Amino acid sequence: MAAVKILDLGLMPYGNVLATQEELFNTNLNAKAKEQPTSNTLILCEHPPVYTLGKSGKSQNILVDRDNLNAELFQVTRGGDVTFHGPGQLVVYPILDLDTLSISVAQYVYNLEELIIQTIAEYDIVGERIEGASGVWIGAGTPKARKISAVGAKVSRHITMHGLAVNVNTDLNWFSKIVSCGLANMGVTSLQQELGKPIDMQQFKTIILAKWQHIFHTEWSK
Repeated sequence: MAAVKILDLGLMPYGNVLATQEELFNTNLNAKAKEQPTSNTLILCEHPPVYTLGKSGKSQNILVDRDNLNAELFQVTRGGDVTFHGPGQLVVYPILDLDTLSISVAQYVYNLEELIIQTIAEYDIVGERIEGASGVWIGAGTPKARKISAVGAKVSRHITMHGLAVNVNTDLNWFSKIVSCGLANMGVTSLQQELGKPIDMQQFKTIILAKWQHIFHTEWSK
């Protein structure tokens, strides 16, 4: 059973966490190239308001001038288009060697979505996948389909970075400045929006970590 270290960084600027991700990612790549042991780390955090544009993202999906974003903007190496990160949103960055977990890249992405589906089910919310659109949705297949979690990963030599974001208590007004994930006419939502009350973030973390162990079959290391 692979061991995974939890790194809970709390509220931290995107650039700082990106640097931590890149350091862990590159260390794993170098170790793998030398056939040395790799490590697995699960970063949990929230960010001050920031927009990130994936490698296939289109700048026209940012609907306002950069000066009017009132947030940072980063061009990043994950898949996908533009998304928002901010307070009240739990972001999870797994820096893993998938070979130690004995899973494929496709299974990894599927597991990330399943992680969200099973976690929000604990709040009696039904999350679903939509073919051709990554992440987790509520009301899939209806005119009111809305996204509650974005998934976007980078994988090189089975080493992962970037990951997923779940709107827990996120201020959804920030999404009005972008075409979220490049999908026009598709809404966004949060647990708070769906349930009509704020959600305890620490409790949400506890649930998602328990679901992680169940889905990925790992153990926590210190």
